[in-house]
Order: sequence, then structure tokens, then C-alpha cells
Amino acid sequence: MAIRVYLEEILRSRGMTAKELCGLVNITEANLSILRSGKAKGVRFGTINRICYYLQCDVGDILKFAGQLEEENHE
Repeated sequence: MAIRVYLEEILRSRGMTAKELCGLVNITEANLSILRSGKAKGVRFGTINRICYYLQCDVGDILKFAGQLEEENHE
């Protein structure tokens, strides 16, 4: 994936569990797990907004460009 997700590191630095964040953001643990693992195909801006609000961080703290273009397979 060309976008790296650093949500796990931010959660750890804030002393918050994923379960606690799920409750605040109103997202399922399964969906947060997909996001944390970097396997999400997309995420809503509203969700990112709430995550950043409750973790008191910037979007760039949790999502970073890996410096490469991800090619999509159109088969």
C-alpha cells in the first residue's frame, strides 16, 4: 500500500486502547482493525475527523505517503 497507517503508534502514545477509540469514534472494532492494519481501501473523512479529534493529532500523524505509486489492477 502506498499509504502507511500509523494509528497503532498514536494510540500507544496516547495510552488509549483501540476499543476505547471505537466507542468514541462510533466505528466497529473490525473496521478499525482493517484501518490499523493498513488493509483499508478507503476511509471516510468524517471518520478521520473523529479519530484526529479524539486522539488530538493531525491527519499526517496517522496517514503517511510511502513515496510510491500504487497501481490498481483493472482485470
